[in-house]
Amino acid sequence: MGIDIIVFIASILFGIFFYWRESNSNKVYRFLNKIVNSKELQMSADNPKGFVYKQVFIPRVIFIVTSVLIIGLIIQFLTPIEVFTNYYVLSGFASFATGTLIGTYLANFVLKSTKVIEAQSESLEDKFDSVVEKGKDFIDDFKNKEEAIIEDAKEDINIEVDSNKKSARERLKDKGLM
Repeated sequence: MGIDIIVFIASILFGIFFYWRESNSNKVYRFLNKIVNSKELQMSADNPKGFVYKQVFIPRVIFIVTSVLIIGLIIQFLTPIEVFTNYYVLSGFASFATGTLIGTYLANFVLKSTKVIEAQSESLEDKFDSVVEKGKDFIDDFKNKEEAIIEDAKEDINIEVDSNKKSARERLKDKGLM
């Protein structure tokens, strides 16, 4: 089970790398498209679609699984490793295919989010600056209100002290209790 996890994580990284590489250049896909299709059916020069880049789910799965099976056949016939009869090797290839597919979707998410962040960076900076200014204003208002409340309390205390000019001893003497 440990080697499957390692293969799975490595295949996720491979899927990210493969998607990123194909997003920069799709020359292999264009070359295969020129070989397979006639002149009328070939993709246009500005089409960025590749084997996994800008593909929907089913073509992505078909390409990845077919590639893994071809690699498995090559390993089966060129090396003494029995790929299709050994459970552990077959499980590793399944983990590799699944991890690569997940890696391509992770890379798709990262590339799309960076494009959105780059497009919105100026407006995000403006929004952040306005939030900071509002926060500063809120803190200043809060400090001013505290100072006003403290001053009101001091005035109330002074008024109460002024209204009770006689001390308690003097009041008791006035009532004749002392």
